[in-house]
Amino acid sequence: WAMLRNMVTSLIKHERIVTTLPKAKELRRLADKMVGLGKSGSLHSRRQADAVIREKPVLTKLFEVLGPRYQDREGGYTRVMKLSAPRKGDNADMAVIEYVDRPGEIRAARPPRARRERLMAGGALRDALEDVGIQSIEGASDGSSNVDNVLSQEAEADSITRDK
Repeated sequence: WAMLRNMVTSLIKHERIVTTLPKAKELRRLADKMVGLGKSGSLHSRRQADAVIREKPVLTKLFEVLGPRYQDREGGYTRVMKLSAPRKGDNADMAVIEYVDRPGEIRAARPPRARRERLMAGGALRDALEDVGIQSIEGASDGSSNVDNVLSQEAEADSITRDK
């Protein structure tokens, strides 16, 4: 238990640590529970987290940084990735455990379902794509599809080159 308390404190502090694979898998359970407490933000949750986390600044980071970061994510706050090479001395499988949705992460995480649905329902994604010049393929403003528009433009370009 003491080792897991130290590891979850280090994980919250650094947001990524390297350890053995079995330790990382066990740490994931405790780290996800700590983020759940951080999302709650109540005094009772703070005291429960304080019983596990060993440093006061790390406890503050949990409730002021990690809790709000994962407010719309329903779970899966950590990622365990097995490293390709085992440890030299005892050939133990090594892994990296890290929080998802953070700056500098190794592999980008899928956005949470609530954020995806909010983007798609409001049309914010379509608006953002059109702002950078990418047109939707669902349909143009006049009712015809963009594919038809592109094909007709190519046909006009072909006829112009044939006429010359």
